[in-house]
Amino acid sequence: MKPRIALPADTFTEATNIINQRNAAYAPQPVIQAITRAGGIPVIFPTIDPADVPAYLDLFDGLLLLGGFDVDPTLYGEEPDMLLGETYRKRDLFEIELVKQSIAAGKAILGICRGQQVVNVALGGTLYQDLSYDKDAYIQHSQRAAGNLPTHHINVVSDSVLYDLLGARPFVNSRHHEAVKDTAPGLRVIATADDNVIEALQSENNDQILTVQWHPENMQKHDPSMKSIFTDLIKRSANVAAQQTLHD
Repeated sequence: MKPRIALPADTFTEATNIINQRNAAYAPQPVIQAITRAGGIPVIFPTIDPADVPAYLDLFDGLLLLGGFDVDPTLYGEEPDMLLGETYRKRDLFEIELVKQSIAAGKAILGICRGQQVVNVALGGTLYQDLSYDKDAYIQHSQRAAGNLPTHHINVVSDSVLYDLLGARPFVNSRHHEAVKDTAPGLRVIATADDNVIEALQSENNDQILTVQWHPENMQKHDPSMKSIFTDLIKRSANVAAQQTLHD
């Protein structure tokens, strides 16, 4: 049986005259394709009350957190500043609880862009609400090139899963203005840009968590190496499913 990958949905919040599109839950097609091509079954989860997260836990083996709105800074102890973008607190609260319970349940986790930031906040880390507040940042992290094209390199530490997947200096795309500031306990930095902006995190003591700041789902069609990030998630999720079968 193929491992099931939970995709917490984004929410369409723009004004629309089409009643069935109001606050519609959706997942981007490139992510769905990336999961299916890597051998997984995507399962889209709409945002619900965080208290009901336990009802989801038996429905998936791996969790993939996607891009989207800025994270509400009050969730990591800060007030919103002038450069913060649009937020959606309801989704933040749901995803943070889903991360916490997924970790406790031993699920495999991959975070992409906002997903990296959500994982970091869920475990007690903080963010730059805008990279202009990072005095060392100088690279264009919100690229003006087409979103599927790589625009800057990153540096990957050698003793990491990402090094095994992509090597020492992969070329990545970049579409973010927030970034990890203080890394949460239990996570370690495994990749940075040349200006030291954090580009990837991994769980310290196991392979349960991998997060990346760029969007491999938009690159993997033309850059086969990026598919390895999703293949790795499917492999880890299959191990979760196998362990669950042994316990049943």
